[in-house]
Amino acid sequence: MKLRDSQWQKLEPLLIGKQGDPGAKGRDNRLFIDAVLWIISNKSIWRSLPAEFGKWNTTYMRFRRWNECDVWRQLEQDMYDDPLLKSMFHEIVAYGDKQTGRIKQRLTRRANKLVYNSSLGKAGGARKNAPGVDESTSHWVGLVMRGVAI
Repeated sequence: MKLRDSQWQKLEPLLIGKQGDPGAKGRDNRLFIDAVLWIISNKSIWRSLPAEFGKWNTTYMRFRRWNECDVWRQLEQDMYDDPLLKSMFHEIVAYGDKQTGRIKQRLTRRANKLVYNSSLGKAGGARKNAPGVDESTSHWVGLVMRGVAI
């Protein structure tokens, strides 16, 4: 998938980061959207984005910011008169929703892991050696002492 000139002319005035907009300027909005379309159409990971599109991490972070601000969804809604562009943005929105779901899953897993680990620490689940005991020898000493009656 790649934007045609006629599609770009419809799209350009709607995008953020153009001349005259407050804040940071997008270097090349068309190249950025082409990069996102490349990722989606190739079902590829961001790290494999060809160098012709710029740095993959910069493109990914910009994608995430636009996703968090619902720019993709707004662009999809604005393309009511161009079914091809609307379908392209529909795919980007679906991909963005999937990415957001993965991020939320990771954060939930991380929070659950912290809760679990802290509960183990409070319940004495983590065994602590006595101060001054060399941990490298405590294991084999324990094994040897099992068979010895004191």
